[in-house]
Amino acid sequence: MPGLYLAGLVLSIAGIAVLDARYRLFFWRAPLRAAAVMAIGLVFFLAWDVAGVHLGIFFIGTTPLLTGVLLAPDVPLEELFFLVLLCWTTMDLFAAVRPVVERLGRRGTATPRHEDGRA
Repeated sequence: MPGLYLAGLVLSIAGIAVLDARYRLFFWRAPLRAAAVMAIGLVFFLAWDVAGVHLGIFFIGTTPLLTGVLLAPDVPLEELFFLVLLCWTTMDLFAAVRPVVERLGRRGTATPRHEDGRA
């Protein structure tokens, strides 16, 4: 069924967008900065893909799940959506974990107190 993989990617991106909006992690926290980070990530990974195709490392196998639309030789349309999902998930995860790590770091550097309350 052509397009099934693309549909799954779009559904996954929608799920990440909902989590992002609910917890204001990436795009809903700083949209311009997030768009810049996303664009840089996409350019990097698309260049990586093109280099991999050129070196013969990456190629499209035969599957009925792809739409058949190519962005470049052996780079299907679905790859762009996969890279959006990869970058967005990574940035949401980073934004969700960062405050936890900072809180744990502050807890480890807190001044110890004696039983009578003195520092």
